[in-house]
Amino acid sequence: MLKLQPHSGLATTSRLRGATTTGTTPAVRDWIVLMTAGAVAALASTFIDFSLRIPGHAILRAVFPMTIGLALVPRYGAGTVMGCSAIATALVLHFGGFVGTGLGLGAMTSLSATGPLLDWTLRRSDGGWRMYLAFATAGLTSNLLAFVVRGTAKAAGWEHLGRRPLAAWLPPAAISYAVCGLLAGLLAGAVWFYGRRRSDDPSREMQP
Repeated sequence: MLKLQPHSGLATTSRLRGATTTGTTPAVRDWIVLMTAGAVAALASTFIDFSLRIPGHAILRAVFPMTIGLALVPRYGAGTVMGCSAIATALVLHFGGFVGTGLGLGAMTSLSATGPLLDWTLRRSDGGWRMYLAFATAGLTSNLLAFVVRGTAKAAGWEHLGRRPLAAWLPPAAISYAVCGLLAGLLAGAVWFYGRRRSDDPSREMQP
């Protein structure tokens, strides 16, 4: 079971630092926040349609709720908890018949991969440009996985009729999936985290 130990680098750069807990053991509130963030990511991915017509933009609906979850609960393993909650919620929606327009195979892939990837890329984050690079890397990797899954589905003929054929979809998607993933991760990190540790309130600092 995940212990959710405090992540000092994230805790001292979170823009929501005043709302975080500092104990070694996570509070019940922390678990609720993370599970809610994951559920919100799944609901957004299922029902919100930005109508951008840009392949790969669906990651925006997953990475922003999960980054807020990390800002509120800056702990190791928080992303994995949110990812599990997101998948559980998506499955409940699917088998419950609540089928939206946004949760295709690609979106489902980024929804399930983003949380664990944030855990992995941010495991040694301590602020600065490397932290923003970690957010961008998580978004990029998640979307590249989604690109591979979506492309495989198209090649295998698993998508609904009326979708763009693989030959027409592949060239622009190869670029837009990478760009959308990179920018989504970078923007989410910049919005919810400072570029360096905040030391104005020493009582909030955590030892690594």
